[in-house]
Amino acid sequence: MPWMAKTICRSNALPDPELIAQAAVLIREGKLVAFPTETVYGLGANALDARAVEKIFHVKGRPSSSPLIVHVASAEAARRLVTAWPDAADALARKFWPGPLTLVLPKHPSIPDIVTAGLSTVGLRVPSNPFALALLTEAGVPVAAPSANRFTELSPTTAEHVRKSLGAAVDFILDGGPAEVGIESTVLSLAGPQPVLLRPGMISSVEIEALVGPILAGNAAAAGPHESPGLHPKHYSPRTPLALEIPSQGRGAYLWITRPGAATANVQMPSDPAHYAAVFYDTLHRLDEEGLDWIAVETPPDTPEWAGINDRLRRAARRE
Repeated sequence: MPWMAKTICRSNALPDPELIAQAAVLIREGKLVAFPTETVYGLGANALDARAVEKIFHVKGRPSSSPLIVHVASAEAARRLVTAWPDAADALARKFWPGPLTLVLPKHPSIPDIVTAGLSTVGLRVPSNPFALALLTEAGVPVAAPSANRFTELSPTTAEHVRKSLGAAVDFILDGGPAEVGIESTVLSLAGPQPVLLRPGMISSVEIEALVGPILAGNAAAAGPHESPGLHPKHYSPRTPLALEIPSQGRGAYLWITRPGAATANVQMPSDPAHYAAVFYDTLHRLDEEGLDWIAVETPPDTPEWAGINDRLRRAARRE
């Protein structure tokens, strides 16, 4: 079917039931729907339909070694997709769901291997965005959804970012306004004897450990299937080269927290990590349109609250 950019309504407004119903029908038919979550916009397909999920990998140019997160409308729906639900999962779901936390657990056989990169585990979360929850409830199926952009490029936090990146490759775009959290979810594995932080996000290790005790740090991505999305060495990258130090030549922009630098344009960023994350990708998207030679970023503090942002910066600045 032809691509349709459907605007439901402005941010802070309620989803339109008619358009949510249209999007839900497309999900059930095996089509691709881009939709807002509180983290970033996702590119969704029926997680139980291997052919539909295959379209996600094709449209994004995503390698099959990178698993997808499955979005569900409730913790009860998540429990039906796993073979084990430890006490830690219950405690974390009660505290952080709906919200930007993904839990990795042993998967139920109903989840196709393509969703999980052939691994025996699946990442699950309940998003808090009202558009996402309305879509999941109406669709009645779990929805596999990575970020709605080309693989390794800047994640989208608005419907316009999705349109510019994927265009006619998407069957339907739900516009719910800007994403509020602004970077991808924290990913925590509960598949082993001790919790393992696979990808940092805006729910910090300190907050998680307060509930479940000490957690381990995940290893670098192996050559085979990754335990979590977001582990590719170069990721989250604008087209304009990004650096963690100001280059000596060329026209560039500098994103700073404590002091401006020697750049063509200086952009002051919030000093609070939550506010920083909320505008981070959108700021990079805007600067990416200005034809600069580089974008440099002042490295934020090395604390658990900033770990998700620092992870994105290191991967975005990597040269391959």
